[in-house]
Amino acid sequence: MGTFCSVIKFENLQELKRLCHWGPIIALGVIAICSTMAMIDSVLWYWPLHTTGGSVNFIMLINWTVMILYNYFNAMFVGPGFVPLGWKPENSQDSVYLQYCKVCQAYKAPRSHHCRKCNRCVMKMDHHCPWINNCCGYQNHASFTLFLLLAPLGCIHAAFIFVMTMYTQLYNRLSFGWNTVKIDMSAARRDPLPIIPFGLAAFAATLFALGLALGTTIAVGMLFFIQMKIILRNKTSIESWIEEKAKDRIQYYQLDDVFVFPYDMGSRWKNFKQVFTWSGVPEGDGLEWPVREGCHQYSLTIEQLKQKADKRVRSVRYKVVEDYSGACCPLNKGIKTFFTSPCTEEPRIRLQKGEFILATRGLRYWLYGDKILDDSIIEGVSRIRGWFPRNCVEKCPCDVETDQAPEGEKKNR
Repeated sequence: MGTFCSVIKFENLQELKRLCHWGPIIALGVIAICSTMAMIDSVLWYWPLHTTGGSVNFIMLINWTVMILYNYFNAMFVGPGFVPLGWKPENSQDSVYLQYCKVCQAYKAPRSHHCRKCNRCVMKMDHHCPWINNCCGYQNHASFTLFLLLAPLGCIHAAFIFVMTMYTQLYNRLSFGWNTVKIDMSAARRDPLPIIPFGLAAFAATLFALGLALGTTIAVGMLFFIQMKIILRNKTSIESWIEEKAKDRIQYYQLDDVFVFPYDMGSRWKNFKQVFTWSGVPEGDGLEWPVREGCHQYSLTIEQLKQKADKRVRSVRYKVVEDYSGACCPLNKGIKTFFTSPCTEEPRIRLQKGEFILATRGLRYWLYGDKILDDSIIEGVSRIRGWFPRNCVEKCPCDVETDQAPEGEKKNR
């Protein structure tokens, strides 16, 4: 009893408030509907428990549900890990390489960023996910990715149950012209008859659950592949944008430098082990990170400081070449844009051809930035901020006459 009470602390109970949000409510609702309907359809109408196959099938359904919920709640309640309030590097001289967070009253450790939703600096922050109502970062990256893997696999199993239930129950009632199909329908014709007949309500509920299962498989499966791609490169979505701006800065000033991402260990397996371990605890402490040979512990943060000092690359200017309605998942902007829509509560912005945008961060198919409503580009007044598809804009040509290179980085062009 003492151990149980030590686990349930006031701080842990406070975390339960994360459930009171539209993201977890929808996510848990989809899990509950698909799991419950799969079990009901299987036991009552498709594969009864008194058969060996039915028992194994039922155990597998329960197993999927338990593993999905375990990783989901781990990602939500364990959290990403936050930089301690008031944190500073052990060597005070290293503070010149770091940015200072006025909200947390602490230096931002390497790979950490401040989340406005959590109001804390998050270790190895990837993004703030509304579906878990928490950030994805250092401590919960593995659990979050496993959830993205298990949810589609469980939904595929459930979808198979839904399809076979409707097929077996409707086979004797409707004529589809399938007389030549040889399938063992003994599960549907068993004696005694089902306790509850497969009526219109059951058919509608099964069809609805099938739609949820297929939609979840596609949407969450796409997110899983995106996460695995950045994990195998040992990057986060934020760091990918920083790297893109670094290459843009080097190209614009025609520097001889080559930006090398410091945390890519040079092997996909080594990068994979940085997140997934047998113990379930990620490597390191979230404050210091192993770097590849030839790189500095603060190589990325130094690049961030350079970009912050250079107002030209702090945000990249784009011109709108195609109208965008502001839809969350636009079908007319391509299938990849549709399925990779950012999972965030941040708004989308409507675009019209000829407008200008200052992009501050982005993903492969989406960008985030400010729409310029007047000529005050530098002051930054009168702007609308949000996400928009990358294929709706094109990068403006560099104005080499007005932009000035920082001292020490100017080169004859």
